Amino acid sequence: MQRKTITKDTKLAVVHELQAGKTVAQVCREYEIKSDLVYRWIHEYEKDPVHAFAGRGHALTLEARNAELERIVGKLYLEIDFLKKVQKALQQQLAESKNDR
Repeated sequence: MQRKTITKDTKLAVVHELQAGKTVAQVCREYEIKSDLVYRWIHEYEKDPVHAFAGRGHALTLEARNAELERIVGKLYLEIDFLKKVQKALQQQLAESKNDR
């Protein structure tokens, strides 16, 4: 059985119909969806109406994106620091080998 994709507009329509006075059962029958989905959409919409239903079901919040970018920057900083140490060690070995000749 394939999952059906529900657009942002449909989700907003469901939430607005509920706010207009329809019951969850009515909306679920009309759109052929489960009630747990409707409650999840209501919660997401109430949490942040402007950014609700962004993406394809995997809404990436600004905080999560910032945390991901900070993790990447930290990793790159460690890699750069490591490479600088390796470069310094290699330069010392090269200088020592030239002095030994």
